[in-house]
Amino acid sequence: MSLKITLRDGEKLVINGAVVRSVGRTEVHVENHVAILRGREVMNPYEATTPARKLYFACMMAYIQPEQIDLYRDQILALLSDLLDALEAPEAKAACASFARKVALSDFYRALEECRGLLSYEATALSRDPLAA
Repeated sequence: MSLKITLRDGEKLVINGAVVRSVGRTEVHVENHVAILRGREVMNPYEATTPARKLYFACMMAYIQPEQIDLYRDQILALLSDLLDALEAPEAKAACASFARKVALSDFYRALEECRGLLSYEATALSRDPLAA
């Protein structure tokens, strides 16, 4: 079974680290297992300005650059430790534990989903929009 992705004109897609931009409305069918992120899921390095954002960025890089997994896993563990030290809410700590389980299983795409919840929590704690850099 293939994965069907529909892209708007100019929308970006990262496939195994390669950035692809659609020209016109485009439909892509992926027939095998690859690391894929839609443009809205991609964070630029200059946007990684808070503990949760740095964690998201390191996890994203581990997902799209598996050949450097050891480097990124070490960064993720250090950043997660720092974030856990800063968090007080039990639900945020539980999200960190769920994130850590997914990273331990090398399920980085689902770890990114979990980390988006941490971005929202952090943004609320800092009283700002989670998607604004």
